[in-house]
Amino acid sequence: QDTRMRAALTVQKRVAIALWKLATPDSYRSVANQFGVGKSTVGVAVMQVANAIVELLLSKVVTLGNVQVIIDGFAAMGFPNCGGAIDGTHIPILGPDHQSSQYINRKGYFSMVLQALVDHKGRFTNINVGWPGKVHDARVFRNSGLFRRLQEGIYFPDQK
Repeated sequence: QDTRMRAALTVQKRVAIALWKLATPDSYRSVANQFGVGKSTVGVAVMQVANAIVELLLSKVVTLGNVQVIIDGFAAMGFPNCGGAIDGTHIPILGPDHQSSQYINRKGYFSMVLQALVDHKGRFTNINVGWPGKVHDARVFRNSGLFRRLQEGIYFPDQK
């Protein structure tokens, strides 16, 4: 919103700030200096763009697609009856103030778990992120929307 003190940041500048921050290891201060804004403005821009991506783009970009094409693609690679490749990874984070012991993973550092499913071409078809690092991959999977959809027969309805 425009004020007497300054004009509002354009959408293009907010996206540029967020992409720069997410793509580089630069500090908030460094990004703020780069774009001529305050550190808190960088944080707000990153959150606004991330929320917009999740709300507007994620469901359009990260989708299962044509199940039979995926199964046929894996079969051509030598993996019959395969509907995706799934794995988890730990994203390093700063230790939170609340329940910090839950975020220490088996390797001894603070993290959050990211689980991803990809198709035969390596394209993401499902993403689940946010579990504390201490949580086992199997628990993350059993509590994911992907697992529920598989159990309900929404994904791969005619497949065994």
